[in-house]
Amino acid sequence: MANVNLAVIYYSSTGTNYQLAQWAEQGAAEIGAEVKVRKVPELAPEEAIASNEAWKSHYDATKDVPDATSDDIEWADAIIFSVPTRFGNVASQMKQFIDSQGGLWASGKTVNKVVSAMSSAQNPHGGQEATVLSLYTSMMHWGAIIVPPGYSDQVLFGAGGNPYGTSVTQGQDGNMVEDVEAAVKYQAKRTVEIAQKVKGS
Repeated sequence: MANVNLAVIYYSSTGTNYQLAQWAEQGAAEIGAEVKVRKVPELAPEEAIASNEAWKSHYDATKDVPDATSDDIEWADAIIFSVPTRFGNVASQMKQFIDSQGGLWASGKTVNKVVSAMSSAQNPHGGQEATVLSLYTSMMHWGAIIVPPGYSDQVLFGAGGNPYGTSVTQGQDGNMVEDVEAAVKYQAKRTVEIAQKVKGS
């Protein structure tokens, strides 16, 4: 099978999507993918971050995680995005990163990237599905090959059964409500396996 380069690109204010990204990294590495985990740059002002203890703590704890760049997109055969919802849409930090890839898009370097996505919100119906679908709309413009988990494995039902991409609820205590680790790892493996087929064809 073809070796696959996977970029796991996330935005996380308090750590939920960072954890999803780490699980995706583990799942993909288990089947031999070369994985880079990258965060998109933070756009919020320092005073906003400092006013939220959980946000400030996560921001400080992940300062050493490299920022995502266009080079990471170009390097990757496959990309998994992990992003919280903001009013049922992609967080502005991730949206700005995607919007800044016009140069790659114009040169055809986003075509046939194999892409999947995950999301989180504070409520079970807080916009996770809409956020993933919104991100996939951009991927259609990229000419990417979208790989949703669908209902292709029983493990997905235990995580809430979102066919578009793993989604999770962050409780008021800051912890995840659903147990989605296995679903995230499965989604990562499925993404890599499809990328192997695309790359090897």
